[in-house]
Amino acid sequence: MGKPSSSSCEGRVTDYRWAGAPEGPVLVVGNSLGTDARMWREQLPALGKSLRLLLIDHPGHGDAAAEPGLDTVDGLGERVLRLLDEAGVERAHYLGLSLGGMVGLWLAANAPDRVDRLAVCCTTAYFGTPDAWRQRAEAVRANGTGSIAPQVTDRWVTADYTDRAWLVDMMSSVDDEGYAECCEALATLDLRAQLPSITAPTLVLAGDEDRATPVEHSQAIADAVPGARLKVVPGAHIAPLESPDAVTSLLVEHFTSVRRQVLGDAHVDRAQAATTPFTADFQDFISRYAWGDVWTRPGLDRRTRSAITLAMLATLQHEDELAMHVRAALRNGMTVEEIKEVLLQVAVYAGVPTANRAFRIADRVLSTLDTP
Repeated sequence: MGKPSSSSCEGRVTDYRWAGAPEGPVLVVGNSLGTDARMWREQLPALGKSLRLLLIDHPGHGDAAAEPGLDTVDGLGERVLRLLDEAGVERAHYLGLSLGGMVGLWLAANAPDRVDRLAVCCTTAYFGTPDAWRQRAEAVRANGTGSIAPQVTDRWVTADYTDRAWLVDMMSSVDDEGYAECCEALATLDLRAQLPSITAPTLVLAGDEDRATPVEHSQAIADAVPGARLKVVPGAHIAPLESPDAVTSLLVEHFTSVRRQVLGDAHVDRAQAATTPFTADFQDFISRYAWGDVWTRPGLDRRTRSAITLAMLATLQHEDELAMHVRAALRNGMTVEEIKEVLLQVAVYAGVPTANRAFRIADRVLSTLDTP
């Protein structure tokens, strides 16, 4: 995927690299301690078909420059914000594995305007074992990352995973001090109080045999983040390598499904859960034609499509769909005032009784939401 782009800001060297689609929404990709973007090698081709991938390694990892003093998750998160500014990215999706996931949780809690959709994999908000991480930092400072790489990487994968040598080599190449400072960050990690403030639609992935961050750690995140979804897949701490197809499918849907982005995860999850063999083809039809073909066309932005949809649903008196699309219109950037204007237009061209019904439905929906 090429060498990283390097640039300087007030004398500070920063490293990141672009991959994937030449244009489109940006997905920031963060990795685990002791690794680089190769952890996502099975997922990046599929994600990169429609997303611009901004690959960011931790300091001293991969080809990223070491940055002394970044020994907290706060510091690592602030570094990502600086890199987003440098790359000219105002808002992006974020995908993070283990330590990268912790950084993603910090970003979503502390810079919610910068994170659109979030996915974290095999991670935690709190370890509660500071001494173990500080001891690991001391061992690396004394003997280098290579001295602990075989033991550490053994916990990343299950016994069935045979291609371990490249994992050991990758970790052994990490800058010793960069690795040690990341261990110090894990020693003080505690994001639990911040999780309820996250507003980004969040997918939490867990490996069912993960010894480093067991499933209950992911469950705690999903329970605390409003509306978060938990999916458990086969595999250990590096589930993207051992369950590539399952992880890829979940991530592609989470980050690229227009249906989820417009209607919300809760609605789509309910629709999928209610699907029967009899309705499966119809659900597939909706996903492919309505959301895969029409809503993704470039000719109209989503705000305009929402306005048109509201007018048609109100005119046709499709009450359930109208209520659903009032919420969708707000997600697509329409204001309450604009929704009102659309329904007034309906009154002129489709009749006052029709608009009266639509106003009643929209008012009921808006009264339950936190809208300006």
